[in-house]
Amino acid sequence: MASILRDADIVPTRPQPSAVLRFLTALPSSPFDYLLLLRFALLNVFGVALLGAAWLNGLLTPVFVADSTGIVVLIAVTFLAGLGLCARRVLQTSIELNAVRSSLPGRDSRVGAHLDRARATDAQGRGNLAAALKLKLATRIAPVRHIANSLVLLGLIGTVLGFIIALSGVDPDLAADIGAVGPMVSTLIEGMAVALYTTLAGSVLSVWLMINYRLLESGVVHLLTQVVERGEAQHGRA
Repeated sequence: MASILRDADIVPTRPQPSAVLRFLTALPSSPFDYLLLLRFALLNVFGVALLGAAWLNGLLTPVFVADSTGIVVLIAVTFLAGLGLCARRVLQTSIELNAVRSSLPGRDSRVGAHLDRARATDAQGRGNLAAALKLKLATRIAPVRHIANSLVLLGLIGTVLGFIIALSGVDPDLAADIGAVGPMVSTLIEGMAVALYTTLAGSVLSVWLMINYRLLESGVVHLLTQVVERGEAQHGRA
């Protein structure tokens, strides 16, 4: 009995994969996997670096301090929402690009479903499927462009509010009063600061988000062409 127990003690057990090994096996198998996501990350790291440099030089604080209307904060929050939505769409597009490059894309994915339908249709049907896929992809990324355009509109609203504030303190009847000139000039400067800073914030953040949108758009166009080409290729082999 003791010998049996000793033999059982030395039976080797199958080692469990470590967390590091599981992480390494989950890494992209191709250098082109998640390339769109990497470009998106590098672009925004560069943008954040420029923003940090502006903050270190004291250029950001006056933008928020001088805005008494809160439009700059609204512009910043809207930009972050648009950037988060763009990041999500970039991740989805990267995953689907990986699926196109794989030998067996999942049937539950958009790519796999399109290829299955294209395999069972004729040339006209495949053209209709490609047009439908183009509309779906365009609709998926359109909100990012709308948010980028709305940032400019918010900046223009801030400009109008700034001019209203600036002109509200001007009273022609008190122009000859030396004591009233100081408050009028102060109100005028405050209104002009609101107008200029809100326009600047809306324009800069709109350009930033629009660059991200163009990057996403290029990835979507690449996805569409690859899906259509693969559908035609597999139908030709059949």
